[in-house]
Amino acid sequence: MSGKLKEVRERIKSVASTQQITKAMKMVSASKLRRAQQAITEMRPYANRLDKMMKNIVSNLEGDINSPYVKSREAKKVAIVVITSNRGLCGAFNTNIIKAAALKIEEEYAEQRAAGNLTLVFVGKKGFDVLKKRYADCHLVKDYVDLFADLSFENVARVSQMLMDNFANGEFDIVEVCYGQFRNAAVQEPQAVEFLPVGRILDISVTKVKADYIFEPSKEALLDELIPSILQTSFQKFVLDNHASEHGARMTAMDNATTNAEELMKALKINYNKARQEAITKELSEIVGGAAALNG
Repeated sequence: MSGKLKEVRERIKSVASTQQITKAMKMVSASKLRRAQQAITEMRPYANRLDKMMKNIVSNLEGDINSPYVKSREAKKVAIVVITSNRGLCGAFNTNIIKAAALKIEEEYAEQRAAGNLTLVFVGKKGFDVLKKRYADCHLVKDYVDLFADLSFENVARVSQMLMDNFANGEFDIVEVCYGQFRNAAVQEPQAVEFLPVGRILDISVTKVKADYIFEPSKEALLDELIPSILQTSFQKFVLDNHASEHGARMTAMDNATTNAEELMKALKINYNKARQEAITKELSEIVGGAAALNG
């Protein structure tokens, strides 16, 4: 019986230690989430306004738009950017993004993969660790797995510029991005969105709004500068969305783990008290039985 009591005590001690860790991780994630949430909240209105501005400018252009990022072509070569976190312990956050990427690879772009024309670009280590063996037959780009160490616009723009250059050069015909979209601390939605060509993103072919703008310099010159800037801003938004989603998911996961540890400790303490009562009852019974034997 003493061995059982010792085992329960050790389990209670282990769970209490784990609970302290999960509490600390929850507090750290909550602190990081506030900063990450502020960053994406400030970025969204700016990105949305730029997007609206581009639509208005495009609506005033007549004929074809002379930009290497706009025109659609046959999807022979495809790039998929998989944005995940560098660390785990954030519930199903990374798993859901990886599933979204796998769905694209195996269902929508299976033909390009079979032809050896599918490239996977990884931002964050978790996606690379899971998919590197599963899709070893694809072109794997792992140069940006440590991107979250520096989320400055200049650093993130290295990735978007690489994608834009390769699209303009014909290395990619379509670029898609899989990431976690931040809704709130408890909700993060995996997304798979088309990054290039930009014509599909803006639905340029059906734009009917005519904005009364006076352009200086020309519309075409302005658009040549505006489209790359908006693409880089959009990609920055993807990364910041994912960053906030990661900390929200980890904070929620650690909160759930702390609650589960508390419930487990309650159950263990009940078991400990029962075992202790059984031990006391057994000892009393032995004492009473021994006293009765002596008196008898």
